[in-house]
Amino acid sequence: MNEQPANAAEAASAYLDHASTSPMPDEVLSEYARALQTVGNPASTHSHGQRASEALESARERIAQALGCGSAELVFTGGGTESINLALKGGFWARQERSARPVILVADGEHHATIEAAEWLRDEQDAIVRWLPVDANGRLAPETLAAAIAEENTGGADRIALISFLWANNEVGTVQPVSALCEIAASAGIPVHVDAVAALGQIPVSLRESGANLLSVSAHKIGGPMGVGALVVDRRLTVSPLFHGGSQQRGRSGTQDVAGAIAFARAVELSLEADGTPRRDRIARLSGLRDQLIAGVRAIDPSAVLRGADPATGERLAGSAHFTFPGCQGDSLVYLLDSAGVSVSVGSACRAGVAEVSHVLLAMGLPEDVAAGALRLTLSPDTAVSEIDAFLAALPTAIERARVAGFV
Repeated sequence: MNEQPANAAEAASAYLDHASTSPMPDEVLSEYARALQTVGNPASTHSHGQRASEALESARERIAQALGCGSAELVFTGGGTESINLALKGGFWARQERSARPVILVADGEHHATIEAAEWLRDEQDAIVRWLPVDANGRLAPETLAAAIAEENTGGADRIALISFLWANNEVGTVQPVSALCEIAASAGIPVHVDAVAALGQIPVSLRESGANLLSVSAHKIGGPMGVGALVVDRRLTVSPLFHGGSQQRGRSGTQDVAGAIAFARAVELSLEADGTPRRDRIARLSGLRDQLIAGVRAIDPSAVLRGADPATGERLAGSAHFTFPGCQGDSLVYLLDSAGVSVSVGSACRAGVAEVSHVLLAMGLPEDVAAGALRLTLSPDTAVSEIDAFLAALPTAIERARVAGFV
């Protein structure tokens, strides 16, 4: 097998792993660089601090408008993982203050940040976590949620602290019926946390229109800086803090990242219209690239199976294609394609290097040997046609060699 190039990132001719992180556009980078020169802590009362505060609050307002919430409801965090942890742990603790509500309902196939936060609450805080099954496309059916709520709240009990599910699955790209799920929860008076990290920039994400109470997003998935995210907290809700020391924001202490917030706001503006809807020209191009990629894979290997919702239904992210290749190990495909200068993944980068079959595919009912052949391909509106071509040119050899390795 060919040796890896000295600098694989520079040598790569195709980058098809935007769900892990998406490169920062020049407009975002230049604004970020300028903002890094901002002098002053936004919590300080002197002129430098107040100028920093004004820049920070302007960025907060721009992002809040795009997310269908008030600026006071937007809490900046250190990324999607912190946002999810603050929502689940802080939301769970806050709900225990008046009466014990031990149950958390979580959809199967969630991001590991959600899974591990829920498991920690179970193991350390005596929470009862109930995992809700998803269908073969990774979709949580409204009737499944309604049945779980009815079962837990039998006899008028109020046992459920929180419900959490993905807006769009970060591995297979299936979009959930968010509004219908939130409506069911609202009728039972239960707060809902929606992980919108994968959805932002590809479908409209709005706190008000969805009916969600807590909403997690991250900057680097749409070309913003790493280490910057946000949790939207409905003004009618409180979350208990994860850590203490300043109370700069609702439920979140710590000096706020002015430059990160400004760059995040610019990335949001580049990907969304003023009303929070994704830019039509960008999404149209993205869908076209995805469909071209799917058709190319099927032509090369008719046995490959597209996982997740059918693109024709509109219930799939425009930039997501996910296949299983019979007789292949996904990790082998990733290595072989990387050797050819093409960057792809088997699933979430948060589990990179961990030799395990995708929990998402297992939740969708796939046998382990089938799920082991997974390959996730994620695009951005700036993906070049030449990158798709490079991937398709390298794929036949990668499949052939992976299948030989898979049977040894």
